[in-house]
Amino acid sequence: MTDNTADFVLSRLREWGVEYVFGYPGDGINGLLAAWQRADNRPRFVQARHEEMSAFAAAGYAKFSGRVGVCAATSGPGAIHLLNGLYDAKLDHVPVVALLGQTHRSAMGGAYQQEVDLHTLFKDVASDFLETVTVPQQLPNVLDRALRTAYARRAPTAVIIPEDVQELDYEPPGHEFRMVPSSLDHSDFSLAPTDEALHRAAEVLNSGERVAMLVGQGAAGARPEVERTADLLGAGVAKALLGLDVLPDELPYVTGAIGLLGTRPSYELMRDCDTLLTIGSNFPYGQYLPDFEQARAVQIDIDPHMVGLRYPYEVNLVGDAAATLRRLAPMLQRKKRRTWQEGVVASVERWHEVLARRAEMDGDPINPEYVAHVLDPLLPEDAMLTADSGSVATWYARHLRMRGTMRGSISGTLASMGCGVPYAVGAKFAHPDRPVVALVGDGAMQMNGLAELITVAKYWQEWSDPRFVVAVWNNQDLNQVTWEMRAMGGSPQFLPSQRIPDVRYADFARTLGLNAIRVEKPEQVEAAWREAMAAREPAVVEFLTDPAVPPIPPHASWKQIESTAAAILKGDTEAGGAVRHGLRAMVQDMLPGRKHR
Repeated sequence: MTDNTADFVLSRLREWGVEYVFGYPGDGINGLLAAWQRADNRPRFVQARHEEMSAFAAAGYAKFSGRVGVCAATSGPGAIHLLNGLYDAKLDHVPVVALLGQTHRSAMGGAYQQEVDLHTLFKDVASDFLETVTVPQQLPNVLDRALRTAYARRAPTAVIIPEDVQELDYEPPGHEFRMVPSSLDHSDFSLAPTDEALHRAAEVLNSGERVAMLVGQGAAGARPEVERTADLLGAGVAKALLGLDVLPDELPYVTGAIGLLGTRPSYELMRDCDTLLTIGSNFPYGQYLPDFEQARAVQIDIDPHMVGLRYPYEVNLVGDAAATLRRLAPMLQRKKRRTWQEGVVASVERWHEVLARRAEMDGDPINPEYVAHVLDPLLPEDAMLTADSGSVATWYARHLRMRGTMRGSISGTLASMGCGVPYAVGAKFAHPDRPVVALVGDGAMQMNGLAELITVAKYWQEWSDPRFVVAVWNNQDLNQVTWEMRAMGGSPQFLPSQRIPDVRYADFARTLGLNAIRVEKPEQVEAAWREAMAAREPAVVEFLTDPAVPPIPPHASWKQIESTAAAILKGDTEAGGAVRHGLRAMVQDMLPGRKHR
């Protein structure tokens, strides 16, 4: 028997198989911290530098492990800090449970120190399940439902435990009125479409001649089934950013990422198809999908609340991606003509030539595309990749090709800055025997990446594979927003908001005992990557990159071109470089087979 409520919390987490809780201490969870001491730190309390980073790390752990991530924070400011990371989990459909402290029950409503109405604060981000424990008998049911709901709904949930309740003697619910017993079992379950729905979907897919497939994170674990379907349909396959690791890019008909950060072959695939099959993706940008009424369409998704969005699908199949595709396959007629897929393959080959030429153009001092392009062939086939939000996400999406068992993730829907390093921490605790590489812009690094390097320094010697590489694109510019201002608003770079200090990131890493490399010239890039990937301790590699290299969309609209030109004419500080790099990048697209510097 456990002694008090806090002891029971940790015991129940262990019974659920929870191995790590990412958190930061505070007196609102003093009871839990004392219980951790008595429990020999099981599950393991992983101390971040900030509660937001705890939530990001829990989300990263969940994304890379497939298990629930758990984070903990004290009352008031600690709980508030969790919100951004939890919203990231909510929007990307990731199972995370937050354990929150609260002031004593006797002080609630009395304007007490650090008293915040946590129910109101968390009612949106934890809308699937949010509850306050006021007596110990509630706890089994509340905690079990929080974990079970997080798994079932793939969403964040939250449990609030006032500080005095943590200290109460634990008493289980009895067999009496108004007591709610609970059980631990978490048996697998499945949703499945009807045979009639499958036949209707097959009719749509069989009737098409130019089939495009779009896969997202909901297709993870269905690689063989997706490959078989693509072969039967003679399709090209585009990937949403959260689904980049669903299929290897070595498959010749895989066109890569879709959307603003995506590839031209993915844009052309959607532009020219007559049939669309979307699997496990809630890709939100309709302008990158086929025009309405252009294509007949089928969607497969496990969540009935998410089907039918984004495009006028004729058939919405609700079910697990792999199981649904296995049942659908016998109904599909193998396309005899392969002209469409052969054209997709040729487009992909040409695109890789264009990317290589763009990467090889010079920069001042280093072309940011070149940094990612050089990394691509050096990545181990079991690497885990995280990318922060910003222009670095474009280079991640285009230049790094998934192969083997590689995994990758970003803050997909929330697109929050600051996720790259804590995601990598969570990934490393999920798989300490695999290398991880975090690609981070200097803005995100200044926001919180520098502090989270301290977490890396604290724990890295426990990891069986010490390879933990943080690459920083240092261009002293909040580059993605700068280019958005140019292309969408016709505004020149606004230096007071966009220019950021030049920080010596490698020097800071060196003070923590980490391997530190500063790269100032293109000819140093490959050697720096090789040194970092071979290091026997975590490494920070700082690349001095050119902010004038544009993250050109796969298809620039005339309005975007006009807006960018207007920004330059208004006196943009990078006008000369932006024009030069933009024109040269377009030349590479127009002249395949030739290299221009």
